[in-house]
Amino acid sequence: MTVLRAMGTETEYAVTDRANPRANPVQLSFDVVDGAADDARRHIRWDYRGEDPVNDARGYRLERASARRDMLTDSPQLQVINTIAPNGGRIYVDHAHPEYSAPETLDPFQALLYDRAGDRLMLAAARKASARTGKRIELFRNNVDGKGASWGSHESYQILRSVPFDTLIAIMTPHFVTRQIYCGTGRVGLGERCETAGFQLSQRADYVHAKVGLQTTFDRPIINTRDESHSTDRYRRLHVIVGDANRMDTPEVLRLGVTSMIAWLAEYADEVGYDLTSLVRRITPADPVEAIHTVSHDLTLRQAYDTESGTPITAWQTQVLLRSAVYEVAAGVYGTDIEGEPLWPDDPTTRIMSMWGTALEDTARVGHADDDERMSMDVAAGRLEWLLKWQLMERLRSKRSLAWDDPRIRAMDIAWAALEPKASVFEAVRSRTTTLIDDSAIDNAGTHAPTNTRAWLRAEVVRRFPEDVVAASWRSITVRGGDGQLHDIDIADPGEHTEAACRTILDSAKTVDDIFALAND
Repeated sequence: MTVLRAMGTETEYAVTDRANPRANPVQLSFDVVDGAADDARRHIRWDYRGEDPVNDARGYRLERASARRDMLTDSPQLQVINTIAPNGGRIYVDHAHPEYSAPETLDPFQALLYDRAGDRLMLAAARKASARTGKRIELFRNNVDGKGASWGSHESYQILRSVPFDTLIAIMTPHFVTRQIYCGTGRVGLGERCETAGFQLSQRADYVHAKVGLQTTFDRPIINTRDESHSTDRYRRLHVIVGDANRMDTPEVLRLGVTSMIAWLAEYADEVGYDLTSLVRRITPADPVEAIHTVSHDLTLRQAYDTESGTPITAWQTQVLLRSAVYEVAAGVYGTDIEGEPLWPDDPTTRIMSMWGTALEDTARVGHADDDERMSMDVAAGRLEWLLKWQLMERLRSKRSLAWDDPRIRAMDIAWAALEPKASVFEAVRSRTTTLIDDSAIDNAGTHAPTNTRAWLRAEVVRRFPEDVVAASWRSITVRGGDGQLHDIDIADPGEHTEAACRTILDSAKTVDDIFALAND
């Protein structure tokens, strides 16, 4: 009944060697992940026992023999390097990309903080790898190369399993199709290979080709059905693959926070008798794949898509109706103040609902403005990533009479995503954006786990007893006891094994055996 829930991000980074454009990206990824490891933790492997990539949330399993090899992420590969980050997250090689999976967090602002910490951990790893190998390794936080390849910036949300998956499909589909109006990072080129010159809202949209599916690297779906809860049986994990790798704080926290509120709507609409079916019929695209492309290509924000009800609707109108639905259900659950505002239960929820409203105000103004007016919308551009990027590129285009497919414009798009500050267009204009977290908090999040989730215990056991930790996963920590046997520490529930619950035990433990003995007292 709140924006608070277990959530997290997984970010794949583009990697290159500036000194050798033909360098193997897989080897570069190995180099980066090795740079993220230290000698004390280098031996700890990732435990794949809890992963189940062929389990489909629609109620069946894909035969492993029928699955493409890149879907079988639970198969340990001899060359793949994993390391547990100091903050309890995971850094590893995913296909041809180094990837950072943030530790479990409980609200979108905390999730943003630990995602940003991941950028700094990965930048430090790339610098260390460059110094060690003599290469000039660079990382980019983006989703496309403009030549047909795309990689992910995924989100995960813990949702009550009592909500039918069909209900999640129904409400999340129109949300994912339309949230790009305020969450998109902007992209040069239309089509997977930039077949048409231009600029669009989202990096990821053109690479979506299915409404629902288990796959993540081909025929990418709007709704991913991979059913790995990484939690207890009470919950499922909604794995989202259609988002952009935001550099700006506001669109990312909205991407996380609003999606959590839509999940809350699915969980609690029945409690107050809200007719979710009617809302879904009114806003669901007749062809969701076509709609997600249409919305992304429409810089006016005014082009409507056809719905299942037969009445066209714009992306902005869809988001307004979703927010109104959240308000109506929240009023029924919480009651309201004298001004009719729901009595939101916590500060993060209050902030997200306010920011969602501001985002819709910003996009309404943008939708009613011409290009000249948009160029002067500095405040809105500080919150809308695609708009700020468009403004910068449009100024360069106008100044030098460049077409949208000019190599200098494409290079600017890539440079926006560079993690190395001196090479990053985003870092050059970062002061013009609305920041939600400060640098000192980001640095601290790189070395300290969240104290209110199981990530704290994972990070602390690894920090205090690294030589005894054999493997780790989201659900367990495997250690070798004094008897030489392997023992699993079960941490299935993300909300348990927090600092408050476990610090006394850990402070009293001199060996990993003491953890078991004290826990059983």
